[in-house]
Amino acid sequence: MKACEITGKTAVTGNNVSHSVRRTKRRFNPNLKTKRFWLEEEGRWITLKVSAAGIKTINKKGLTAALKEAKAPKNLY
Repeated sequence: MKACEITGKTAVTGNNVSHSVRRTKRRFNPNLKTKRFWLEEEGRWITLKVSAAGIKTINKKGLTAALKEAKAPKNLY
């Protein structure tokens, strides 16, 4: 399944709308990249499938904090 391992973003559906306003279904896929990150605590490389937003999150918070936040259960309310 195409999903970001940090943000959890997945594909969403929508419509292609033609000039005559005919609608057909389409998918909006997340901007996923396979990227290697150096995990300092374990002294090894890990490979993650992350979106562009996930890469920005890792750059801002750090890899360890981003992974910890990604594994934490999401509060829906």
